[in-house]
Amino acid sequence: MTQLPFRFGNECYTWFMKDDGAAHANRLDHMIRLTGQAGLKGIEPIHFWMGELADPQRLTAELEAAEIELAAVALVLEWNHEVETESERSQADAVIDLLCGFPGATLCTVQLPTGREQLESRRLRLADHVNAVSRRAADRGVPCSFHPNSPPASINRTAEDYEVILERLDPGVTGWTPDVGHIINGGMDPLTTMKKWRSLINHVHFKDWDGDPEFALMGEGRVDFVGISGWLASWGYGGWIILEDEAEQAVDDPDGVTLHDGKWLRDTLMPQLGA
Repeated sequence: MTQLPFRFGNECYTWFMKDDGAAHANRLDHMIRLTGQAGLKGIEPIHFWMGELADPQRLTAELEAAEIELAAVALVLEWNHEVETESERSQADAVIDLLCGFPGATLCTVQLPTGREQLESRRLRLADHVNAVSRRAADRGVPCSFHPNSPPASINRTAEDYEVILERLDPGVTGWTPDVGHIINGGMDPLTTMKKWRSLINHVHFKDWDGDPEFALMGEGRVDFVGISGWLASWGYGGWIILEDEAEQAVDDPDGVTLHDGKWLRDTLMPQLGA
């Protein structure tokens, strides 16, 4: 059997899909336990949705009880102004403070989609904001990674968007999180895109896609997870691969979808990788 260089974790967005997360607010402890039950080794919560577990001591206790790690925290902000707003800077610095207590966990920067107006200037500003936040984090030893997304209102969804923004990132302070589902949803080929910016990859998200209209249950769409995982293993990618299932089934059954994803990983993907 092959020993893979990367580990698999879980993102909390699967629970966020109903009522913008209201149905599962302040249930990160439950998500941590479900992640462990699914056989995944780490978790990546959204920063504004951590509730009482934004306290590092409480978070540590829950992670240790479930025998999983904090893989990353997704910092999701608008970053639409010339400079960070007071609120944006305060939220970013609070997450950096938290991550300092979890060595190796990644600050995953994500822009909240708000429309594609003033596209040219806003793409450049976004990269500059990500660089600035990441520089503050890197100065404190926190690894960083930028995560593009693909809703119609996102300014980081198309091949042209990637070209502008990824080329402007400062590789000295941040990497890139290819989300294979968002890449294909934005009209690109995931593996081709990942190969183009391989040097930036330091965190990875998996979600499946079938175009009907968008995302599919893990293993039931068109994403070539075997080819992508094999390519990552071939050059020794040693970071996290985070499963982030946004299938319609997750709206009413995020627990069941998470357990399904863990089973798919164990019974289907891992054997196909010889692991």
